[in-house]
Amino acid sequence: MESQGRDEMKGPVLHIVVVGFHHKKGCQVEFSYPPLMPNEGHDSSLLPEEWKYLPFLALPDGAHNYQDDTVYFHLPPLSVDMKCVYGVSCYRQIEAKALKVRQADVTRETVQKSVCVLSRVPLYGLLQAKLQLITHAYFEEKDFSQISILKELYEHMNGSLRGSALEGSQVYLGLSPRDLILHFQHKVLILFKLILLEKKVLFYVSPVNRLVGALMTVLSLFPGMIEHGLVDSSHYKPKSSVSDDLSLVESGLGAEEFVSVSVTDIAHANMEATQPAAESLLSGNSSQGDSNHLKPPSRTSPESSESDWETLDPSVLEEPKEPAAGSSGSDMPDAFDSKPGTPITVQPLGVGGQGGVIQGLVSGLEEDQYGLPLPVFTKGYLCLPYMALQQHHLLSDVTVRGFVAGATNILFRQQRHLSDAIVEVEEARIQIQDPELRKILSLTTADLRFADYLVKHVTENRDDVFLDGTGWEGGDEWIRAQFTLYLHSLLSSALQQDNERLLADYGVPFIGAWKNTHNFRVWFSNKHPGMTAITPGHPFQGQYSVADVKLRLSHSVQNSERGKKIGNAMITTSRSVVQTGKAVGQSVGGALTSAKSAMSSWFSTLAQPQPLTPSSGPEPASEVKP
Repeated sequence: MESQGRDEMKGPVLHIVVVGFHHKKGCQVEFSYPPLMPNEGHDSSLLPEEWKYLPFLALPDGAHNYQDDTVYFHLPPLSVDMKCVYGVSCYRQIEAKALKVRQADVTRETVQKSVCVLSRVPLYGLLQAKLQLITHAYFEEKDFSQISILKELYEHMNGSLRGSALEGSQVYLGLSPRDLILHFQHKVLILFKLILLEKKVLFYVSPVNRLVGALMTVLSLFPGMIEHGLVDSSHYKPKSSVSDDLSLVESGLGAEEFVSVSVTDIAHANMEATQPAAESLLSGNSSQGDSNHLKPPSRTSPESSESDWETLDPSVLEEPKEPAAGSSGSDMPDAFDSKPGTPITVQPLGVGGQGGVIQGLVSGLEEDQYGLPLPVFTKGYLCLPYMALQQHHLLSDVTVRGFVAGATNILFRQQRHLSDAIVEVEEARIQIQDPELRKILSLTTADLRFADYLVKHVTENRDDVFLDGTGWEGGDEWIRAQFTLYLHSLLSSALQQDNERLLADYGVPFIGAWKNTHNFRVWFSNKHPGMTAITPGHPFQGQYSVADVKLRLSHSVQNSERGKKIGNAMITTSRSVVQTGKAVGQSVGGALTSAKSAMSSWFSTLAQPQPLTPSSGPEPASEVKP
């Protein structure tokens, strides 16, 4: 599209769009500047085929239940030379009687509209801050025909954002890992490892601003992911034009690159098996050996769906075996001699200090010297911060090998078989049906130390830092730096082929599954000079202690389904015992006290020879009656 190309030359903002709800036509585009379609007017509701879901993304499901809301969404590119289009929408509703100019098609008591920004840069929070002000002013006009303010917004955004670098606090504005850890606790690390495995992950909560905030905050923990790792995250086709399986062959990609991998098939995989697969990616062909390493699940999972993936595993508390002589572990004696009782503190460099980025030879992404961001959202793995109900078919599309998506419609959550994991944000709960996947994601003792270290720093420093969260240690940037160090160490440890002790700290099943993912194979196929300065090994490695046993038991009781049932039963039982004890104490104790006072009164009466008075006679008899 020529007009589209001219828009890209002007600035990062492609279009300003207004989406409204029509009582007969439903959600539709009412205004766009510049027009979404060439040779069409600003008030045209016509859309490119690739953007047919735009009205339903900008005006989300259940929007009428909220006075205002904010949506982040991704749209597919319109041409080959384009990348992902990032959308930010601010929704509001107003009573129809409050309008100064009421158009003929306004037949309901309320008017619902969204003002959207379609951008080429992932500055979600910054775009949202600017858009909320303009949306408020647009509604305050009480005359939606006044579109001059929207045209001024387009010019202003392109003028202020042109040439701005995707780094620093601008990218992460509004995304708080601190709040994420306070809510999800140690489960944040489970989400981190879940996305590394390129599984089908669905976030669920209402309203949409909470949904997209939680999802994008998790992605912000991956170094460079938001800045450079989402450019290919929305390459999908609408339902009416979904291609056949032959499209995989036409694009030069073997179908085996999109097959899910079972743990039972790759538990004994090693780096010798990974190397040919990586070389096949460089050549652009899928070899016969590659297809042998990526197989569909060979057996069904057990019927048990209990969340035992977070329960206590006694084997992880055993002392690991010593590495064999001559192994790479013997060259690093200091790495395992740390005292388990003392906390291991890490202060990695900030993300901004990693140097410039270059174009990756294999991934096609802009990478730093460590090969980050990892090419997770490529080759059919989608990132959809918000999914409309009209996009439901993408969950089962053969061209989609996985996704990290958000939804507010309960139909998405009810169809659990279409997702590997469902993240219920409100309850901070991760539901995984496959026991094998739960075993892979079970946190090791070193992982629990790392997660506990984060939680303690966030909670303990909550009232100590100025303006809560703006300080370094325990703040948002500090948390991202910790995950950067974790990922650097994980990558460096994965390169060590003959050291099981290094890999055991991350979980041998997890390492085996991760080495067969697309993102690791692409990363491993290229050399990254920055990795030479990274020391292999888990940041919180060390010998096991009683504190580790307490830590695992605490997490197991607090977070597993069985542990929650036991904890609730203990609380209920202790509460019943206390209440029963009070009741028994009051009844028995009261009776004993009454009997004691009666007896003492009787003995005192016997000691005194005067006759009983009428008023004092019946009192002892009435008190000792049951």
